[in-house]
Amino acid sequence: MNMDKWIALVRNRMEELGLTQEQLAERVGVSQGSVGHWVNKRRQPKIESMNRTLVEIGMPHYSVSLQLRIQGQDGEPSVYEVDDSDDDLDLMQYIVCFRYPVLGWDELGIAEGAEPGVFEQTDYLAQGKAFWLTVENDAMSDASGRSVPQGMRMLVDPGVDVEPGRLVIARQPGKPAIFRELAEEGGQRYLKALNSNYPTLLCEEGCEFLGVVVRVHGSF
Repeated sequence: MNMDKWIALVRNRMEELGLTQEQLAERVGVSQGSVGHWVNKRRQPKIESMNRTLVEIGMPHYSVSLQLRIQGQDGEPSVYEVDDSDDDLDLMQYIVCFRYPVLGWDELGIAEGAEPGVFEQTDYLAQGKAFWLTVENDAMSDASGRSVPQGMRMLVDPGVDVEPGRLVIARQPGKPAIFRELAEEGGQRYLKALNSNYPTLLCEEGCEFLGVVVRVHGSF
């Protein structure tokens, strides 16, 4: 049962907002004792209460669903979304989903105040204001070894530490953002393509890192 992510999210957000259990309970429409039971793992809230809580702490783009997973003959599970009024809850699993906006490359850094039109769900809890991007060329595609082909959708988390070996979204001064692997040699940082047909770029002074790639559909 995947409740730890929801509890951690609510606790952290309450601390960030300076919100007491009593205040949150009033917003959600439950007793203070109920909220205390939830955040201390003594009692499990209904899905409706979990999602209402996310709305009241200012995170309406996150959601919780309950799924029934049935193992098929081929070994692959069939997944059905149900509600918590159904029987056989022991066969079901709570899934905490996090919805992040899908952005175009031309929206990076200029759409901070705009409301994204498309969101996509994942079970990854971001450390920063994460977003999805689509790989736009074959610079990170390699026939052997690590590869992220064109057309793949990747989740970018600005809250993850930028370190050598990470796949990053970087923007050199006055240039469009690009997707590369961060490398370091002799104290100098480089932006390296996985496709050898593309040159390795020196990180110029003022190079900005927009985030680290943490998920890629169909890859890792």
